Amino acid sequence: MVHTLLGFDYGIKRIGVAVGQQLTCSANALTTITALQGKPDWESIAKLIQEWKPDALVVGIPYHMDGSEQEMTRTAHRFCRQLEGRYRLPVHGADERLSSWVVEHRERKRGEKPGDIDAQAARVILQDWLQQNRIPT
Repeated sequence: MVHTLLGFDYGIKRIGVAVGQQLTCSANALTTITALQGKPDWESIAKLIQEWKPDALVVGIPYHMDGSEQEMTRTAHRFCRQLEGRYRLPVHGADERLSSWVVEHRERKRGEKPGDIDAQAARVILQDWLQQNRIPT
């Protein structure tokens, strides 16, 4: 059975979204959702969940480089709980340290102008999570 997952790079202004699947452990950037007055755009998220019908969700959890929590760590955990409560899907947290930096560095190295960094960061978060974790079939 192929499991589809949506990955989120959560932010209070923007939320990057990616889709991936377990079979190939790969992910693709989808879109960036603009938050509404600091709150997730639940209608846009619901549309993506309805369209992709994921088996689980993965949310990037930011930490300081030393592993300690920051204000956004608690906010991202709250977003995880809200996703789980609204959509009744398993929600997995993933360490997102350096995900945006990886995207920016990779694009600069290729001589490209950074595109949708949030969606690309969601792809990095989800793909890393897929490569490190397996959902039982």
